[in-house]
Amino acid sequence: MKQLVFAIIGSLIVATSDAQIKTPAASTSQTVKQDFGLATVELSYARPNVKGRKIFGDIVPYDAVWRTGANSATVLNFGDDVIIGGTAVPAGKYGLLSIPGKKQWTLIISKQTDVTNPTAYDQSKDVVRIPVDVKKNSKVETFTIQFANVAASTMDLQILWDKSMVTLPISTEIDSKIMASIEKNLKTDKPQYFQAAMYYMESGKDLNQALEYFNKAVEQNPKAYWIQYNWANCLAKLGKTNEARAAAEKSKELAIEGKNNDYVRLNEKLLKSLGK
Repeated sequence: MKQLVFAIIGSLIVATSDAQIKTPAASTSQTVKQDFGLATVELSYARPNVKGRKIFGDIVPYDAVWRTGANSATVLNFGDDVIIGGTAVPAGKYGLLSIPGKKQWTLIISKQTDVTNPTAYDQSKDVVRIPVDVKKNSKVETFTIQFANVAASTMDLQILWDKSMVTLPISTEIDSKIMASIEKNLKTDKPQYFQAAMYYMESGKDLNQALEYFNKAVEQNPKAYWIQYNWANCLAKLGKTNEARAAAEKSKELAIEGKNNDYVRLNEKLLKSLGK
């Protein structure tokens, strides 16, 4: 009898669970993870829709603190130190708040990560408070925060909704860290000469030092067509045309053997620029 009662109760629980109504969230949540500098930046926020409503100056009042999204607080998590508006922001988790205006917004990076109501906002917790101009944009139905123009040490955080867009420039200091790691690595028994050479060449440092590292990288791995190709580029930048041409020819030959048509084409393009 007890077994029968438990079976009936179990069936009722399953039936109740199956009968629950589930609908899509009015404002969907999104988490964006962006590689930046030598770490990552993670953004979590909720995305309301316009739905034919007047947004700024109505749904989102002017000159009032806004959680910059819907539902929960909007949160940024910096994996490394960054610079915003000239202010150094240590790695860690922060709230992204804003005060929208007709022509200008105030964007706020706050130590508070749980502000969902303006009354909970404490200005003394601000880390960065910076004015940014509003730009007209083609209509964006779903509220969007995105990372754009991502480079090695700079990027933009863009906020877009309805026909408005604001941009927050973010930067990070990586050169001293990379140079320190290069110096440390080259003292090991497995020095990464190619990575060191590429950084020197691509960051506009001493090309002669880059060439020295390329020379050693080629010695380490003489059949690596990608190393030969970049070696040729470095030689070309230094005006060593004949040596650059020989390196590009060798890289092309190795790329053909390795069946990598992309590097075959890259070398053909480089050779053409070198007068062949």
